[in-house]
This record gives sequence, C-alpha cells and structure tokens, in this order.
Amino acid sequence: MPPSLSSVIRPAWHCLESDWCATPEVVQQGIPPSVLPPLWRLLLLSDGSLTRHLQLLTGEPTVVELIDMSPIGHDLDGAPAPVSLVPGPRLRRQVWLRTATGQCLAYAVSWWPAEAVDDYLPNRHLPIWASLSQLRTELYRDIQGLCYGHCPPLEPTFGRPGPYWARHYLFWHGGRPLTLIYEVFSPLLATYLGPLPPAGPTPPSAVTPP
Repeated sequence: MPPSLSSVIRPAWHCLESDWCATPEVVQQGIPPSVLPPLWRLLLLSDGSLTRHLQLLTGEPTVVELIDMSPIGHDLDGAPAPVSLVPGPRLRRQVWLRTATGQCLAYAVSWWPAEAVDDYLPNRHLPIWASLSQLRTELYRDIQGLCYGHCPPLEPTFGRPGPYWARHYLFWHGGRPLTLIYEVFSPLLATYLGPLPPAGPTPPSAVTPP
C-alpha cells in the first residue's frame, strides 16, 4: 500500500518571518512613497507578469530553476489563507527566478489543483507567464497581501541577508481561483529599481499582525 500524503516527507517552502504586512485593502488603496519607492511599487503591486517584468528590467531572459513539485492533498501547507480557495487535492511548485547569467532575483511558490496543473503548466520549467501565454489563457491577478521580513533559508541563494519584500496573489480563470502564488524578492533588484528606505515600513495604518 502506498504511503499516505500525511506520512510523506515533503521539502519545506520558505515563508517570511513578517515584521510588517499590508492588508488587501491597503494594497488596493496604494502604498505610500515613504514605504516603497515608485519603481518598487510598480513591480510589487502590478497585476502584470513578474517574469516578464524581470526580463524587461534586466534585458535578459528569465530562467526558471525548478526546486520542487510536491503533492500536498488537501493540506493547507502553512500557505496564506487564500490557498483554501484553490480546489484540492493540490500540488505545490517552488522555483528560483534567475537571469540568463545566473543572478537570482526572486523565489516563488505556487499551489495548483493537482488535476489541472498539467493543463496549464505542460512544461514545468517554463515561467508561468510563458506557459499561459502559449495557451492564450485569460487570467485576473488578484493581489492579496504584501509583507516585509526575514527568511534565513533564502539568504545563501539570494547572496544577501534580509529583510525582503514578498507578496501573494490569486490567479482567477473563468471566474474561479486557479492558483495561489507567493513571491519573495531579492535585494539585488535594487540594482535595477533603486534603493529601498533602510528603515523599512512603519506606518501603523498599513500594519496587520503577521
């Protein structure tokens, strides 16, 4: 008899230890310039493709390094709360997003309906944007949250200590949630976007408990 999902040891995914989190309402209203400079706001709060934005910023193709594809069943997996909207059983995908010359600019993890993932990601080494563009899939990106904090397991690959910025959002297709995506951004992006405020975000109106 095969082992149950609960008894299978799966690779961990990497979540920030949040010092600051913005609610969806704050995200929709806009983050003040004192928290995020304009180019960072465009990247973190845009409803466009991250891999496409990285390609435009760096002038290099965005390369996906697949870390993990794990079945998680109906487990909520410690993911942000909207994961419950993604139909189960689910499959979790983890990747590094790099430039063609090897710079690691972001870490991303996504949760998919296991029965549908092959339809939308036939080549799991392609960026999600590239796969869905090839399929002419119409999607709505619904940004749910923005966080700032630390994640020591990411430091060796990013090559720089935190704190880092992260966001999570739902992709909707045909009026239904298709996938939840969580992305953490490397400080190396400051090379292209400019420096961040050294003190980090502090406005009480934008803070929620991690």
